[in-house]
Amino acid sequence: MSLDSDDGDHHDAPRVGGGLTTGEVARRLGVAPTTVRSWDRRYGLGPSAHTGGRHRRWTAVDVARLERMCALTATGLPPAEAARLALDEAGPEVTAPQVGPARPPLPVARGRSRAGTGLRLGDVRQECKGVARAALRLDAVALDALLSAAIEEHGLVAAWSEVIMPTLQAVGRKWETSGERYVEVEHFLSWHVSGVLRRHAPPVVADRPGATTVLACVPAENHTLPLEVLAAALAERGLPVRMFGGALPVESLVAAVRRTGPAAVGLWAQSRTTASRPLAQHVASLEWGVRGARRKPVVLTLGPGWAGQTVAGSPHPSGLEQALTAVESIALR
Repeated sequence: MSLDSDDGDHHDAPRVGGGLTTGEVARRLGVAPTTVRSWDRRYGLGPSAHTGGRHRRWTAVDVARLERMCALTATGLPPAEAARLALDEAGPEVTAPQVGPARPPLPVARGRSRAGTGLRLGDVRQECKGVARAALRLDAVALDALLSAAIEEHGLVAAWSEVIMPTLQAVGRKWETSGERYVEVEHFLSWHVSGVLRRHAPPVVADRPGATTVLACVPAENHTLPLEVLAAALAERGLPVRMFGGALPVESLVAAVRRTGPAAVGLWAQSRTTASRPLAQHVASLEWGVRGARRKPVVLTLGPGWAGQTVAGSPHPSGLEQALTAVESIALR
C-alpha cells in the first residue's frame, strides 16, 4: 500500500493551479496524510492557497515550511513549539497565494537528499528521505507504510539496495558520530525493516535435493537483516532456504549443514572480529551422502567482516545482487 490510500484527496482533479496534493506531500515528508491535515487544523500549517472545492494544493513554500516542522519535531521539540518556530522562520511570504505551472508527482529518481536533522543520506532515492524522517520520529505507522511502498514499487532487491540500506547506513553513521545518540532509532528502523521483509517474503520453498541454501550468522554475530533479505530474495526466485539467524554456535551450524546437505552455506560477519577463516574452511570441508558420491557445500563469506580474509574456494559477494547470482549458479548446477 502507499500513503495515498489514507489521503482525503481520493478524487484528485487535474492540477489547474499546480502544487502537490496532501498525499504527495505526506509521502515526501514521511508522515501520514492525517498528520499533515492535523498540523493544518491545529497549528495553521496549511497550504497557502486552494484551487477550488475541497482539493488542496501545496506549493514549494508550503512544503518547505512542513519540512522545517518535521526537522524540529525530530529533535524532540513539542509539535506546538515546532509549528510556532516554523511559521516564524517562514516569514510573511508563506501566506501569499502561490500559483504556477503544474508540478510533477513525487520524484523517485536519484537526487541529493538530507533528512533535515543532520542525517547525511548522500546520492540516494527520494524515498530515503521519508523513511529516515519517519524513523527519527519513531513513527511506526508511517515507517511501515513507506517501507512497504518501496518494496511494492521497486521490488525487494532494489528497495533493499537503494532505499533501505542507504537509510540504515545513514542512521548508523549518525549514532556513531553523536556520542551514542540515536541508538533507539537504529533499533526501531531495523525492527520494522525485519517485519516488512517477512510480510513481503513469498511462502517458504519446499526442499529440493542439492538446491538448499543454509544462511547463518557466525558465532558472536547478531546482524541478521542482510541474511533476512537474502533469504526472502532467494525464496522469491524459487530456491529453498534454511535461515538460522544470529550467533549460531559452531556445533549447531555443523549439525544444520549435515542434516540439510545444502548446496551453499552463507556465513554473515559484520565485524572482522567475528569473521573466522578456520570456521569457513571447516564448514566447506563437511561431507554428506553415500560413499563414493559424497558432496560438500560451497561456503559464501558474506558481509564486511570478511574483507581481507580470503578463503580458498569460498566466494565473497560484494552485495545482495552478487550473492543472489552466486547462490543461483551453485544451486542450479
